[in-house]
Amino acid sequence: MKLLIVAPSWVGDMTMAQSLFKLLLAEDPHVIIDVVAPEWSLPLLTRMPEVRKGIALPVDHGQLRLTRRWLIGRSLKKESYDQAIIIPRTWKSALVPFFAGIPRRTAYAGEMRFGLINDWRRLDKTRLNQTVLRQLALGHEKNAALPVKVRFYPKLTVDPQNQARLIMNLGLSLDRPVVCFCPGAEYGPAKQWPVAYFQELAAFLIDAGYQVWTLGSSKEGDLGLAIDPGRPQWYQNLCGRTRLEDTVDLMGLAVHCVSNDSGLMHVAAATATPVEAIYGSSSPAYTPPLSERARVHYLGLGCSPCYKRECPYGHYNCLYRISPDEIYWAIVSENKACP
Repeated sequence: MKLLIVAPSWVGDMTMAQSLFKLLLAEDPHVIIDVVAPEWSLPLLTRMPEVRKGIALPVDHGQLRLTRRWLIGRSLKKESYDQAIIIPRTWKSALVPFFAGIPRRTAYAGEMRFGLINDWRRLDKTRLNQTVLRQLALGHEKNAALPVKVRFYPKLTVDPQNQARLIMNLGLSLDRPVVCFCPGAEYGPAKQWPVAYFQELAAFLIDAGYQVWTLGSSKEGDLGLAIDPGRPQWYQNLCGRTRLEDTVDLMGLAVHCVSNDSGLMHVAAATATPVEAIYGSSSPAYTPPLSERARVHYLGLGCSPCYKRECPYGHYNCLYRISPDEIYWAIVSENKACP
């Protein structure tokens, strides 16, 4: 069986998709899984041993680029895939498998994809109440029972050689246990724990014998600067200084990670690093961190989850009422070596 998966366009959804890849491989140990994905995500796919190869889709999020999709699809025709599973629910995401002539093209109904999809699935949002369950359901036969739990959690491999290179090239030290911060959230401020709280937590942790590395893209560079507690020996702002695969390896060196509900939260969970996951306007019931070592901090206020980018009431209580003390003691309680 030879499968082509059309992957999601977000870091978190891509990471969660590994649960689907694991399921497919468990049900058929000889299955070949190739994945069409945005270029940025190809390094992440190399950390998923279930995937034979990633195929770059050099199209920015939201762009059609019909000719480019046609060329990629035609180039894949020689692969003779048996089935395509299209995770995104957009019309354009179904084009490459159609152009590749894949005989069975599985996806959820939506966006007038008649003709592009010939193995339709109805999305039952009530029963498939998590993103990962919706992905997993596409890996089952049409009339099979819907999944109710995740059998396989994502598990990204780490590269010890790259870890050693990063320590040297970035001037890092492992003299103290590392706590990684992931303060960004692409969605908006209603998912971002206050920067002042991250800064206060960093000071607490450094005083307790830890060091702190803040991770993120160049977009989070200013956040990393604002979090700096003025302890240069034990604080590193690494935002914009690493690639996505580097982030995987750095998280693999940490004893803990503190993250908003973001793509990097899911990456951290997939490295088996203990995670303190902070939720504001979103819900851990819908996109939980897929790890036995993750702990969710969510207040469940009467106004949440609102799924808004900004607080409609202006108070951000769902985030501001989660204190740095709460996160600090959650970390210290699991790391007895640093009282």
